[in-house]
Amino acid sequence: MIDVTELRSRVTGPVLTAGDPGFAEEVAGYNLAITHSPDVAIGVTSASDVLEAVLYARELALPVRVQSTGHGASAPITDGVLVTTKRLTGVTVDPDAREAVVAAGARWGDVIAAAAPFGLAPVGGASPAVGVVGYLVGGGLGPLSRSHGFSSDHVRGFTVVTGRGDLVDASEIDNEELFWALRGGKDGLGIVTEVRLALVELPALYGGSLLFENEHVEAVLRGWLDYTASAPDDVTTSIALLRFPPIDAVPEPMRGKNFAALRFAYPGPAGKGERLAAPLRALAPVFVDSIGALAPKDIGLIHNDPDAPTPAWSDGTLLSHADPDLADTLLATVGPGARIPFVAAEVRHLGAATRIDVPEGSAVGGRSGAYAFTLIGVPEPSLFAKIIPEAAQQIFETLRPWINDETTVNFSSPGVAGTPAWSGEMMDRLAAVRRTHDPDRVFPRG
Repeated sequence: MIDVTELRSRVTGPVLTAGDPGFAEEVAGYNLAITHSPDVAIGVTSASDVLEAVLYARELALPVRVQSTGHGASAPITDGVLVTTKRLTGVTVDPDAREAVVAAGARWGDVIAAAAPFGLAPVGGASPAVGVVGYLVGGGLGPLSRSHGFSSDHVRGFTVVTGRGDLVDASEIDNEELFWALRGGKDGLGIVTEVRLALVELPALYGGSLLFENEHVEAVLRGWLDYTASAPDDVTTSIALLRFPPIDAVPEPMRGKNFAALRFAYPGPAGKGERLAAPLRALAPVFVDSIGALAPKDIGLIHNDPDAPTPAWSDGTLLSHADPDLADTLLATVGPGARIPFVAAEVRHLGAATRIDVPEGSAVGGRSGAYAFTLIGVPEPSLFAKIIPEAAQQIFETLRPWINDETTVNFSSPGVAGTPAWSGEMMDRLAAVRRTHDPDRVFPRG
């Protein structure tokens, strides 16, 4: 048992070990299939708390990991120190600078709400419930990816506690290599306590989704792939092949059925958006049409992802191109007739702004990818260890001719596809940054 008496005098937030009241709640995250059991959990309330947590871990040679919402958890943490940042939730907007200062535990919904009164918006994720920092340090692909690029492209700076036990700023002018690495390099770089994020003007947004019934899935998938071949650069779309289980929680008209959901986002006026979406509406009879003019604060309705904790398994990769054979393969492997343990298989259209790196460069991997492909397993934890990964492996192998040379790290957990998240040159550069700022490997490498 580790003695945390002194540590409790050094930090303001709770310091808990197994058996303490509130320990299980402190380490719990969005993925209910993952149960963490670190030696110590520290619920930080300030950058000072984070710094003390890292210094304490260094003294005892304990590994340090961090969790905000826990959306990205794919394996249990069983040792060391877990720093939880969920109490750091402040968001401050400077409308003149078009910038938000976002604390480490904030979610995208917090930033959206803070920016909306000024006619501004973040280039964030599909779900308002996802944590900002964990998403950004992995790059980030959301509903505005083709029009605005990776979300991390809009970061202006980080405040971070390094493995050396230093609290530093990382930006274009301070710790430039660390700044490069934090925009897409993900793990082993420190604990971000605050991020400075550029906001964009979003006076109009036209978006939502189209739901098509089972008999139209093939026509919709093929038609959507054709649409993406010439889609405007400011339109971002995706398709999800959905399998709704026959349970009471699913609305009766959809219970036990398969659907194709087309997601559409255009950052512009409704009139033009309606014309751009018309070819998708014409692909087949629409079961549910929720595409329309949206307030920027309602951008989460485009994907309408669940926001309640649940057992979750997902994995993905990037695809390099599309052709008629891809449609055949997707229909055979994840289409309505396939017997697979997945509730969804999603393909997102990338390209346009996602291919353009920031002028000073970033560690985002997979900019060459044309599509992102994701599998979401049925929410049954007993299948997560063997059945679902083996089924995913078979699907990824079938898709091998289309899998891109590198992926983006947020789409590669737990990495069944085996696609590297960075080129060899980028991996070497990331390793050098980690050696500089965490020479003693306080933060385990992902």
